[in-house]
Amino acid sequence: MGRGGRTKDRDNGPTRKCIATGETGPTELMIRFVVGPDNGIVADVLGKLPGRGIWVTSTRDALELAVKKGLFARAAKQAVTVPDDLVDRVEAQLAQRLIGLIALARKSGEAVAGYEKVKSWLSQDVAEILIQSSDGSERGKSKLSTPQRGSFIGWLTADELGLAFGRQTTIHAALGAGGLAPRVVEEAARLKGLRVSGGDLTARKEKRRTT
Repeated sequence: MGRGGRTKDRDNGPTRKCIATGETGPTELMIRFVVGPDNGIVADVLGKLPGRGIWVTSTRDALELAVKKGLFARAAKQAVTVPDDLVDRVEAQLAQRLIGLIALARKSGEAVAGYEKVKSWLSQDVAEILIQSSDGSERGKSKLSTPQRGSFIGWLTADELGLAFGRQTTIHAALGAGGLAPRVVEEAARLKGLRVSGGDLTARKEKRRTT
């Protein structure tokens, strides 16, 4: 796994062409859409809805371009209805998906929350993924470092991360290797594209975090 919630090796994974950028990329970093029964465009975050898939790279710019230029209708080869708040809906769905996966990891004993527990997992090399809320104290977050060859996720709010752990808010969390970790990293990468503009939210901390 790589930094910033992304996996490194996607050479053998499925790829699709983005209707907005025209580029072909791994499906794990794209959003699939289908045309619903009412001819409305529906985001298929779980990739299970029937119908011909329409793929867009999971970034706010790509999604907004697809909406603005009417690219969904062109790809579907028919008139379609696109919700005005489609991009925000997709972001909310991706965030909910990520929160749900972290919650499942917590219930199965694969995740912990709280500064001391996370610090312990990191010191014992149990943690594979460090998760810190985007709105937490920068001073407090800087005291914990991303696991070597592990991943960092930093674009959920404290309230959102708290939902995964049954708390009002959570600033620090960690996941162990295996289990749901790869899926958490994958979903985090898709959400990152909609929440982090111009690169990694933590780019300014990268040098400090690698110890």
